[in-house]
Amino acid sequence: MDSKNAKGRLVVLAVVLCAIVFAWFSVRWQLGNMLAALTPPNQPNAAELGRLARNLAPSDALPMWLLATQEKENFSPESVENSVGMFEDVVRLGPNDFRYWIELGRAYEQAEQPEKAERALARAVELAPNYTFPHWQFGNFYLRQNRSDEAFAELRKTTERSIVYREQVFSLAWDYFDKDPQKVEALAVDTPDVKSTLALFYAARGSADNALRIWNTLTEDQKPNYLDTAKRIARGLFEKQRYRESLEFARQTGIDRDAQFESVTNGGFETFVGAPDDTLFGWRVFRTDPKIDVLPDSNVKSEGSRSLRIAFKGYTKVDLHNVVQSVAVQPGARYRLTFMVRTDNLRSGGPPVLQIISGIENKGIASSDPFEAGSADWKQMTVDFTAPSDFDGVLIRTGRVACGEDCPISGTIWYDDFRLTKL
Repeated sequence: MDSKNAKGRLVVLAVVLCAIVFAWFSVRWQLGNMLAALTPPNQPNAAELGRLARNLAPSDALPMWLLATQEKENFSPESVENSVGMFEDVVRLGPNDFRYWIELGRAYEQAEQPEKAERALARAVELAPNYTFPHWQFGNFYLRQNRSDEAFAELRKTTERSIVYREQVFSLAWDYFDKDPQKVEALAVDTPDVKSTLALFYAARGSADNALRIWNTLTEDQKPNYLDTAKRIARGLFEKQRYRESLEFARQTGIDRDAQFESVTNGGFETFVGAPDDTLFGWRVFRTDPKIDVLPDSNVKSEGSRSLRIAFKGYTKVDLHNVVQSVAVQPGARYRLTFMVRTDNLRSGGPPVLQIISGIENKGIASSDPFEAGSADWKQMTVDFTAPSDFDGVLIRTGRVACGEDCPISGTIWYDDFRLTKL
């Protein structure tokens, strides 16, 4: 009986010892892995911590990766050579982690062993064919080896799944191929998501015609899914003063649905005039000065159901640019702008005028006669002008005749029935 009890106790003791040993090695591995994971390779004592982590977890690839990376960053020929052997140990310990094969490939390349680098990077792609990062690294390797066809074949695979790498690939190709859109578009997978990104890419680089061309390859069913992107393009092109293409994006996205090329939008003020930031090619009314009131008026109008009333209450500033509209036009073309104006008790040494401004230089190119002082019924006014030869937009805005500082203006004017005609 005692013999059986003794054997039982020995079995229990053996199990407990095995558990303790297992727990010890498990804890050691976890501590080593955690230490390696939490230590940046550029930390001053990274090498010491890496060796400690390696001692705690000798069969774990991460501590060896830390040591190899720290060694490579010493930037000496000897360190580069040493890091290659260390990274080879890393992939031996972690053969199925594509990240380690990428690091090995980069180490081989740094050590001027491109054939081995290619094989290592190819293995990374083989392990993670659906991840973008291996393809990005492999493509850049080929590019550095002056193997552009193979490079962009790999890089094209990154454009489908990742918007971050997609934009980088487009930018890389744009510079590498000297802004050749055909080469860039060869890297764009034929999906609406990629096309919308490419249109935005072109717009950001001022290639407005290409942005619009790519956008219009989307179907009418696809475009509503990318309205936010298209609105960004519209506003971006407007800021770059590419009015004609910006106008088309503004029309399609609903920012300015009724705006037309070579036309004043809402010329009779029949539709709502909102905040300046809500429009690109409609009326922008800046209500920032308490001495000017700008409001629609349904009681006084030349035609239709309303006009725009501007009431001055002793306004004295030299500039008067509170009612503005941008119009897309053909460069170098001749135009005639007509509009109706009415005044009531208008008094000033510097009366209002309507100005045509070159958008690219913010320089006046034409102006109406000064509006009639006192009170006068509706009168049609005409401004003939030639659009800038190198720019596709003009600004229509209210200005005033220069009369120096502290030159007050009082009274009221009404606008109605703006029309632009090409001569």
